[in-house]
Amino acid sequence: MTTQAQVDEDLKAAMRAKDARRLAVLRMLKAALKNAAIEKGGAGGVLEDAESLAVIRRQIKQRQDSVEGFEKGGRPELAEAERAEMVILESYLPVGLTAAELEKLVAQAISEAGATSRKQMGAVMKLANAAAAGRVDGKALSQEVQRQLA
Repeated sequence: MTTQAQVDEDLKAAMRAKDARRLAVLRMLKAALKNAAIEKGGAGGVLEDAESLAVIRRQIKQRQDSVEGFEKGGRPELAEAERAEMVILESYLPVGLTAAELEKLVAQAISEAGATSRKQMGAVMKLANAAAAGRVDGKALSQEVQRQLA
């Protein structure tokens, strides 16, 4: 089942359960996925799972930014609401890589690319992103590549 199909099924379940918070988050996510699909391929566009995961990660990043803003603004109740939404969104992400797995994946990508310096970081990142298949944050992946190429 694709990520979009899973969101649709969970949306129906949230409606039946009258879970207002989950329903609101899933409606927002469905809209974001639909917008991304339209941008990709017009009205009938469909996202691959990797693209769907990228949309979900962007939504989580937006929530993280909101949490920081609310905490700086002295609105802990709004920050907590954003954290609750992040938990719902994170349930759609695959299990992340451990530090050891990430290190091994990056080392393998470096050897495949034949990289010896940071100038070849782009080629390494391309291979590492493909191998990670959405199981690691781009920032963490980039930091590990930089560390190993240093």
